[in-house]
Amino acid sequence: MEKPAYIRIEEYDYHLPAEKIAKFPLEQRDLSKLLILKNNNLSQSIFKELPSHLPVDSLLVFNETKVIQARLQFIKPTGAQIEIFCLEPVEPNNDFQIAFTDKSPVIWKCLVGNSKRWKNNELTTKITIENEDVFLSAKKLKRLNDSFLIEFKWSGNRPFLEILDTAGKIPLPPYLGRKPVDSDKERYQTVYAKQHGSVAAPTAGLHFTRKIFQEIEKKGIKTEKVTLHVGAGTFKPVSSDKIGEHEMHTEKIIVKKETLENLLKNIDKTIIPVGTTSMRTLESLFWIALKLKNNNDIIPSVKQWDPYELRIPNGFDVKTALETLIEFLEKNNFDELKSETKLMIAPGYNFKLAKGLITNFHQPKSTLLLLVSALIGERWKDVYNYALKNNFRFLSYGDSCLFLP
Repeated sequence: MEKPAYIRIEEYDYHLPAEKIAKFPLEQRDLSKLLILKNNNLSQSIFKELPSHLPVDSLLVFNETKVIQARLQFIKPTGAQIEIFCLEPVEPNNDFQIAFTDKSPVIWKCLVGNSKRWKNNELTTKITIENEDVFLSAKKLKRLNDSFLIEFKWSGNRPFLEILDTAGKIPLPPYLGRKPVDSDKERYQTVYAKQHGSVAAPTAGLHFTRKIFQEIEKKGIKTEKVTLHVGAGTFKPVSSDKIGEHEMHTEKIIVKKETLENLLKNIDKTIIPVGTTSMRTLESLFWIALKLKNNNDIIPSVKQWDPYELRIPNGFDVKTALETLIEFLEKNNFDELKSETKLMIAPGYNFKLAKGLITNFHQPKSTLLLLVSALIGERWKDVYNYALKNNFRFLSYGDSCLFLP
Protein backbone atom coordinates (compact mmCIF):
# COMPACT_ATOMS: atom_id res chain seq x y z
CA MET A 1 0.00 0.00 0.00
CA GLU A 2 1.48 3.37 -0.97
CA LYS A 3 2.12 5.71 1.94
CA PRO A 4 -0.15 8.75 1.47
CA ALA A 5 2.44 11.17 2.88
CA TYR A 6 2.37 13.17 -0.38
CA ILE A 7 -1.32 14.16 0.04
CA ARG A 8 -1.78 17.92 0.29
CA ILE A 9 -4.18 18.89 3.06
CA GLU A 10 -5.51 21.85 1.05
CA GLU A 11 -7.30 19.27 -1.15
CA TYR A 12 -9.46 18.50 1.91
CA ASP A 13 -10.60 22.03 2.57
CA TYR A 14 -14.11 23.46 2.21
CA HIS A 15 -15.82 26.67 3.30
CA LEU A 16 -17.68 26.17 6.58
CA PRO A 17 -19.71 29.28 7.53
CA ALA A 18 -19.87 29.87 11.30
CA GLU A 19 -23.69 29.72 11.25
CA LYS A 20 -23.54 26.09 10.01
CA ILE A 21 -21.76 24.96 13.20
CA ALA A 22 -24.28 23.62 15.74
CA LYS A 23 -23.61 25.48 19.00
CA PHE A 24 -26.12 23.38 20.95
CA PRO A 25 -27.67 19.96 20.39
CA LEU A 26 -31.26 19.54 19.23
CA GLU A 27 -33.75 19.08 22.05
CA GLN A 28 -34.28 15.45 21.00
CA ARG A 29 -31.20 13.39 20.10
CA ASP A 30 -32.74 11.30 17.32
CA LEU A 31 -34.40 14.18 15.46
CA SER A 32 -31.10 15.22 13.88
CA LYS A 33 -30.86 14.90 10.10
CA LEU A 34 -29.24 11.86 8.53
CA LEU A 35 -27.45 12.14 5.20
CA ILE A 36 -27.19 8.78 3.44
CA LEU A 37 -24.66 7.73 0.82
CA LYS A 38 -25.70 4.22 -0.18
CA ASN A 39 -24.78 2.43 -3.43
CA ASN A 40 -23.36 5.76 -4.59
CA ASN A 41 -26.78 7.52 -4.20
CA LEU A 42 -27.25 10.55 -1.96
CA SER A 43 -30.44 11.06 0.08
CA GLN A 44 -31.54 12.39 3.45
CA SER A 45 -33.66 11.19 6.33
CA ILE A 46 -34.07 11.70 10.10
CA PHE A 47 -31.78 9.85 12.49
CA LYS A 48 -34.62 7.99 14.23
CA GLU A 49 -35.23 6.26 10.86
CA LEU A 50 -31.66 4.90 10.87
CA PRO A 51 -32.66 1.25 11.51
CA SER A 52 -34.69 1.18 8.27
CA HIS A 53 -31.64 2.28 6.26
CA LEU A 54 -29.25 -0.34 7.67
CA PRO A 55 -28.62 -3.65 5.90
CA VAL A 56 -30.30 -6.50 7.81
CA ASP A 57 -26.94 -8.24 8.25
CA SER A 58 -25.35 -5.18 9.93
CA LEU A 59 -23.15 -5.31 13.00
CA LEU A 60 -22.84 -1.85 14.59
CA VAL A 61 -19.75 -1.17 16.71
CA PHE A 62 -19.97 1.56 19.37
CA ASN A 63 -17.30 3.32 21.42
CA GLU A 64 -18.48 3.22 25.04
CA THR A 65 -15.94 5.71 26.37
CA LYS A 66 -17.25 8.35 28.77
CA VAL A 67 -16.24 12.03 28.74
CA ILE A 68 -14.64 13.24 31.98
CA GLN A 69 -15.08 16.75 33.41
CA ALA A 70 -11.48 17.45 32.53
CA ARG A 71 -11.27 21.26 32.81
CA LEU A 72 -10.25 22.55 36.25
CA GLN A 73 -10.26 26.29 37.01
CA PHE A 74 -7.93 27.88 39.56
CA ILE A 75 -7.77 31.57 40.48
CA LYS A 76 -4.47 33.02 41.69
CA PRO A 77 -4.43 35.57 44.54
CA THR A 78 -3.74 38.19 41.82
CA GLY A 79 -7.06 37.27 40.18
CA ALA A 80 -5.43 35.59 37.14
CA GLN A 81 -7.37 32.53 35.97
CA ILE A 82 -5.44 29.33 35.24
CA GLU A 83 -7.20 26.46 33.51
CA ILE A 84 -5.78 22.95 33.82
CA PHE A 85 -7.05 20.47 31.25
CA CYS A 86 -6.48 16.88 32.43
CA LEU A 87 -5.45 14.66 29.50
CA GLU A 88 -4.26 11.34 30.89
CA PRO A 89 -3.03 9.75 34.14
CA VAL A 90 0.68 9.16 34.77
CA GLU A 91 1.12 8.18 38.47
CA PRO A 92 0.43 6.15 40.53
CA ASN A 93 -1.50 4.44 37.70
CA ASN A 94 -1.50 5.24 33.98
CA ASP A 95 -4.48 2.97 33.33
CA PHE A 96 -7.67 5.07 33.09
CA GLN A 97 -9.84 2.35 34.61
CA ILE A 98 -7.72 2.33 37.77
CA ALA A 99 -6.55 5.96 37.83
CA PHE A 100 -10.00 7.37 38.60
CA THR A 101 -10.11 5.37 41.82
CA ASP A 102 -6.73 6.77 42.98
CA LYS A 103 -6.63 8.81 46.17
CA SER A 104 -4.45 11.90 46.74
CA PRO A 105 -1.83 12.59 45.39
CA VAL A 106 -1.93 11.87 41.63
CA ILE A 107 0.12 13.05 38.65
CA TRP A 108 -1.54 13.73 35.30
CA LYS A 109 -0.40 14.97 31.92
CA CYS A 110 -2.29 18.25 31.38
CA LEU A 111 -2.63 21.26 29.14
CA VAL A 112 -2.41 24.58 30.96
CA GLY A 113 -4.23 27.72 29.85
CA ASN A 114 -2.57 31.03 30.76
CA SER A 115 0.54 29.08 31.84
CA LYS A 116 2.81 32.16 31.63
CA ARG A 117 0.91 33.64 34.58
CA TRP A 118 1.59 30.51 36.66
CA LYS A 119 5.17 30.40 37.93
CA ASN A 120 6.10 27.59 40.31
CA ASN A 121 3.77 28.30 43.20
CA GLU A 122 1.01 25.85 44.17
CA LEU A 123 -2.54 26.68 43.10
CA THR A 124 -5.39 25.88 45.48
CA THR A 125 -9.17 25.93 45.41
CA LYS A 126 -11.96 24.86 47.76
CA ILE A 127 -14.83 22.64 46.63
CA THR A 128 -17.72 21.15 48.56
CA ILE A 129 -18.71 17.50 48.29
CA GLU A 130 -21.66 16.23 50.35
CA ASN A 131 -21.42 19.22 52.73
CA GLU A 132 -17.71 18.59 53.28
CA ASP A 133 -15.08 21.19 52.28
CA VAL A 134 -12.33 19.66 50.15
CA PHE A 135 -9.13 21.59 49.43
CA LEU A 136 -7.62 20.83 46.02
CA SER A 137 -4.11 21.90 45.03
CA ALA A 138 -2.15 21.72 41.77
CA LYS A 139 1.62 21.84 41.37
CA LYS A 140 3.61 22.08 38.14
CA LEU A 141 6.25 19.33 38.12
CA LYS A 142 7.66 19.34 34.60
CA ARG A 143 7.15 20.84 31.17
CA LEU A 144 6.74 18.36 28.32
CA ASN A 145 6.74 19.19 24.57
CA ASP A 146 3.15 20.40 24.40
CA SER A 147 1.89 19.83 27.95
CA PHE A 148 2.84 19.65 31.64
CA LEU A 149 3.05 17.05 34.37
CA ILE A 150 0.80 18.31 37.17
CA GLU A 151 0.53 16.88 40.68
CA PHE A 152 -2.89 17.14 42.29
CA LYS A 153 -3.43 16.78 46.04
CA TRP A 154 -6.67 17.06 47.97
CA SER A 155 -7.91 16.69 51.52
CA GLY A 156 -9.97 13.68 52.59
CA ASN A 157 -10.08 10.19 51.19
CA ARG A 158 -12.10 10.63 48.00
CA PRO A 159 -11.18 9.15 44.59
CA PHE A 160 -9.93 11.50 41.85
CA LEU A 161 -13.02 10.91 39.70
CA GLU A 162 -15.20 12.42 42.43
CA ILE A 163 -12.89 15.46 42.55
CA LEU A 164 -13.17 15.92 38.77
CA ASP A 165 -16.95 15.39 38.79
CA THR A 166 -17.32 18.15 41.38
CA ALA A 167 -14.60 20.66 40.45
CA GLY A 168 -14.26 20.05 36.71
CA LYS A 169 -16.19 21.24 33.67
CA ILE A 170 -17.13 19.28 30.53
CA PRO A 171 -14.45 19.94 27.87
CA LEU A 172 -16.51 21.21 24.96
CA PRO A 173 -14.68 21.52 21.62
CA PRO A 174 -12.99 24.93 21.20
CA TYR A 175 -14.84 25.63 17.95
CA LEU A 176 -18.18 25.88 19.81
CA GLY A 177 -16.89 29.16 21.24
CA ARG A 178 -19.00 28.96 24.39
CA LYS A 179 -18.78 27.85 28.00
CA PRO A 180 -20.45 24.58 29.04
CA VAL A 181 -23.93 24.73 30.54
CA ASP A 182 -25.55 22.18 32.87
CA SER A 183 -27.29 20.33 30.03
CA ASP A 184 -23.90 19.59 28.39
CA LYS A 185 -23.12 17.15 31.22
CA GLU A 186 -25.80 14.86 29.80
CA ARG A 187 -25.88 15.85 26.12
CA TYR A 188 -22.12 15.75 25.46
CA GLN A 189 -22.26 12.10 26.49
CA THR A 190 -23.70 9.10 24.64
CA VAL A 191 -26.57 7.23 26.32
CA TYR A 192 -24.35 4.13 26.42
CA ALA A 193 -21.17 5.81 27.78
CA LYS A 194 -19.55 3.59 30.38
CA GLN A 195 -15.73 3.76 30.59
CA HIS A 196 -14.41 7.10 31.90
CA GLY A 197 -11.42 8.52 30.02
CA SER A 198 -12.26 10.79 27.07
CA VAL A 199 -11.78 14.54 26.82
CA ALA A 200 -14.02 14.68 23.73
CA ALA A 201 -17.21 12.77 22.96
CA PRO A 202 -17.44 10.12 20.23
CA THR A 203 -20.01 12.42 18.64
CA ALA A 204 -21.57 10.05 16.08
CA GLY A 205 -23.05 8.23 19.06
CA LEU A 206 -24.78 11.32 20.46
CA HIS A 207 -27.80 10.75 18.15
CA PHE A 208 -28.64 7.30 19.53
CA THR A 209 -31.52 6.79 21.98
CA ARG A 210 -32.82 3.77 23.88
CA LYS A 211 -35.69 3.65 21.35
CA ILE A 212 -33.27 3.32 18.41
CA PHE A 213 -31.48 0.49 20.19
CA GLN A 214 -34.84 -1.29 20.61
CA GLU A 215 -35.61 -0.83 16.88
CA ILE A 216 -32.16 -2.12 15.92
CA GLU A 217 -32.67 -5.19 18.10
CA LYS A 218 -36.15 -5.81 16.61
CA LYS A 219 -34.62 -5.80 13.15
CA GLY A 220 -32.08 -8.44 14.22
CA ILE A 221 -29.11 -6.09 13.80
CA LYS A 222 -26.24 -6.97 16.11
CA THR A 223 -24.22 -4.51 18.23
CA GLU A 224 -20.79 -4.59 19.85
CA LYS A 225 -18.83 -2.21 22.08
CA VAL A 226 -15.18 -1.18 22.08
CA THR A 227 -13.37 1.59 23.99
CA LEU A 228 -11.12 4.30 22.59
CA HIS A 229 -10.43 7.16 24.96
CA VAL A 230 -10.60 10.28 22.78
CA GLY A 231 -7.73 12.70 23.37
CA ALA A 232 -7.53 16.45 22.80
CA GLY A 233 -5.46 15.68 19.69
CA THR A 234 -8.67 14.79 17.87
CA PHE A 235 -9.15 18.57 17.34
CA LYS A 236 -5.55 19.16 16.27
CA PRO A 237 -5.64 20.65 12.77
CA VAL A 238 -3.18 19.50 10.12
CA SER A 239 -0.81 22.46 10.04
CA SER A 240 1.69 21.04 7.53
CA ASP A 241 1.18 21.27 3.75
CA LYS A 242 1.48 17.52 3.28
CA ILE A 243 0.06 14.95 5.67
CA GLY A 244 3.40 13.13 5.84
CA GLU A 245 4.58 15.90 8.17
CA HIS A 246 1.55 15.66 10.50
CA GLU A 247 1.96 13.62 13.67
CA MET A 248 -1.12 11.71 14.79
CA HIS A 249 -2.01 11.70 18.49
CA THR A 250 -1.85 8.51 20.57
CA GLU A 251 -5.09 7.12 21.98
CA LYS A 252 -5.68 4.18 24.29
CA ILE A 253 -7.94 1.36 23.14
CA ILE A 254 -9.58 -1.52 25.03
CA VAL A 255 -11.38 -4.42 23.35
CA LYS A 256 -12.85 -7.32 25.32
CA LYS A 257 -12.04 -10.90 24.33
CA GLU A 258 -15.76 -11.56 24.00
CA THR A 259 -16.00 -8.70 21.46
CA LEU A 260 -13.16 -10.19 19.40
CA GLU A 261 -14.94 -13.56 19.46
CA ASN A 262 -18.19 -11.95 18.28
CA LEU A 263 -16.38 -10.08 15.50
CA LEU A 264 -14.87 -13.38 14.39
CA LYS A 265 -18.30 -15.08 14.38
CA ASN A 266 -19.81 -12.20 12.39
CA ILE A 267 -16.89 -11.56 10.06
CA ASP A 268 -19.08 -11.79 6.94
CA LYS A 269 -21.63 -9.25 8.18
CA THR A 270 -21.72 -5.57 7.20
CA ILE A 271 -19.59 -4.22 10.06
CA ILE A 272 -20.40 -0.53 10.55
CA PRO A 273 -18.45 1.47 13.14
CA VAL A 274 -20.40 4.25 14.85
CA GLY A 275 -17.92 7.12 14.67
CA THR A 276 -14.35 7.58 13.54
CA THR A 277 -13.04 6.44 16.96
CA SER A 278 -14.80 3.07 16.62
CA MET A 279 -13.46 2.88 13.06
CA ARG A 280 -9.87 3.49 14.17
CA THR A 281 -10.21 0.96 17.00
CA LEU A 282 -11.58 -1.75 14.70
CA GLU A 283 -8.99 -1.17 12.01
CA SER A 284 -6.17 -1.04 14.56
CA LEU A 285 -6.99 -4.63 15.58
CA PHE A 286 -5.68 -5.97 12.26
CA TRP A 287 -2.34 -4.15 12.58
CA ILE A 288 -1.90 -5.12 16.25
CA ALA A 289 -2.42 -8.77 15.25
CA LEU A 290 0.01 -8.53 12.34
CA LYS A 291 2.74 -7.10 14.61
CA LEU A 292 1.88 -9.63 17.32
CA LYS A 293 2.52 -12.42 14.80
CA ASN A 294 6.12 -11.23 14.50
CA ASN A 295 6.68 -10.71 18.23
CA ASN A 296 4.19 -12.52 20.42
CA ASP A 297 5.54 -11.50 23.84
CA ILE A 298 3.72 -8.19 24.34
CA ILE A 299 0.75 -6.43 22.78
CA PRO A 300 2.19 -3.90 20.31
CA SER A 301 0.84 -0.43 19.63
CA VAL A 302 -0.13 0.83 16.18
CA LYS A 303 2.11 3.47 14.61
CA GLN A 304 0.78 6.15 12.28
CA TRP A 305 2.13 4.67 9.04
CA ASP A 306 2.02 0.92 9.89
CA PRO A 307 -0.65 0.07 7.27
CA TYR A 308 1.42 1.65 4.52
CA GLU A 309 4.79 0.19 5.54
CA LEU A 310 4.17 -3.28 6.99
CA ARG A 311 4.21 -6.28 4.68
CA ILE A 312 1.18 -8.56 4.98
CA PRO A 313 2.18 -12.21 4.45
CA ASN A 314 0.11 -14.40 2.14
CA GLY A 315 -2.90 -15.87 3.90
CA PHE A 316 -2.92 -13.31 6.73
CA ASP A 317 -6.50 -12.01 6.58
CA VAL A 318 -9.00 -10.53 9.04
CA LYS A 319 -10.03 -13.99 10.28
CA THR A 320 -6.39 -14.88 11.02
CA ALA A 321 -5.88 -11.49 12.71
CA LEU A 322 -8.82 -11.95 15.09
CA GLU A 323 -7.79 -15.55 15.84
CA THR A 324 -4.26 -14.34 16.61
CA LEU A 325 -5.56 -11.78 19.13
CA ILE A 326 -7.96 -14.23 20.80
CA GLU A 327 -5.21 -16.87 21.05
CA PHE A 328 -2.82 -14.36 22.63
CA LEU A 329 -5.40 -13.29 25.24
CA GLU A 330 -6.25 -16.90 26.07
CA LYS A 331 -2.59 -17.89 26.37
CA ASN A 332 -1.95 -15.02 28.79
CA ASN A 333 -5.26 -15.37 30.62
CA PHE A 334 -6.35 -11.81 29.70
CA ASP A 335 -10.02 -10.95 29.28
CA GLU A 336 -9.37 -7.79 27.26
CA LEU A 337 -6.90 -6.37 24.80
CA LYS A 338 -5.29 -3.08 25.87
CA SER A 339 -3.17 -1.14 23.43
CA GLU A 340 -2.52 2.29 21.90
CA THR A 341 -3.06 3.55 18.37
CA LYS A 342 -1.80 6.43 16.25
CA LEU A 343 -3.40 4.97 13.12
CA MET A 344 -3.72 7.40 10.21
CA ILE A 345 -6.55 6.39 7.88
CA ALA A 346 -6.14 8.40 4.69
CA PRO A 347 -6.97 7.99 0.99
CA GLY A 348 -5.27 4.82 -0.25
CA TYR A 349 -5.99 2.90 2.97
CA ASN A 350 -7.45 -0.61 2.47
CA PHE A 351 -10.15 -1.24 5.06
CA LYS A 352 -9.95 -4.56 6.87
CA LEU A 353 -13.04 -4.83 9.09
CA ALA A 354 -15.18 -1.75 8.45
CA LYS A 355 -17.65 -1.86 5.55
CA GLY A 356 -19.45 1.41 6.28
CA LEU A 357 -19.52 4.29 8.76
CA ILE A 358 -21.93 6.40 10.82
CA THR A 359 -20.32 9.77 11.49
CA ASN A 360 -20.90 13.51 11.94
CA PHE A 361 -19.56 16.26 9.67
CA HIS A 362 -15.93 17.13 10.30
CA GLN A 363 -13.78 20.23 10.22
CA PRO A 364 -12.03 21.33 7.03
CA LYS A 365 -8.40 20.13 6.69
CA SER A 366 -8.81 17.53 9.45
CA THR A 367 -7.52 13.95 9.69
CA LEU A 368 -11.17 12.92 10.21
CA LEU A 369 -12.04 14.26 6.76
CA LEU A 370 -9.11 12.24 5.37
CA LEU A 371 -10.62 9.15 7.02
CA VAL A 372 -14.03 9.83 5.40
CA SER A 373 -12.35 10.29 2.02
CA ALA A 374 -10.48 7.01 2.45
CA LEU A 375 -13.87 5.29 2.69
CA ILE A 376 -15.98 7.15 0.10
CA GLY A 377 -13.33 8.74 -2.11
CA GLU A 378 -13.98 12.04 -3.88
CA ARG A 379 -17.70 11.70 -3.10
CA TRP A 380 -16.91 13.44 0.20
CA LYS A 381 -17.11 16.73 -1.73
CA ASP A 382 -20.61 15.91 -3.02
CA VAL A 383 -21.68 14.88 0.49
CA TYR A 384 -20.44 18.10 2.10
CA ASN A 385 -21.82 20.32 -0.67
CA TYR A 386 -25.20 18.61 -0.33
CA ALA A 387 -25.13 19.09 3.45
CA LEU A 388 -24.24 22.79 3.17
CA LYS A 389 -26.99 23.43 0.60
CA ASN A 390 -29.61 21.49 2.59
CA ASN A 391 -29.10 23.17 5.95
CA PHE A 392 -27.40 20.31 7.76
CA ARG A 393 -25.82 21.22 11.09
CA PHE A 394 -22.05 20.63 11.35
CA LEU A 395 -19.49 19.29 13.85
CA SER A 396 -19.91 17.78 17.34
CA TYR A 397 -23.51 18.78 18.07
CA GLY A 398 -24.51 18.66 14.40
CA ASP A 399 -26.20 16.15 12.11
CA SER A 400 -25.08 12.73 10.98
CA CYS A 401 -24.12 10.66 7.93
CA LEU A 402 -24.51 6.99 7.04
CA PHE A 403 -21.95 5.82 4.48
CA LEU A 404 -22.44 2.43 2.82
CA PRO A 405 -20.12 2.59 -0.20
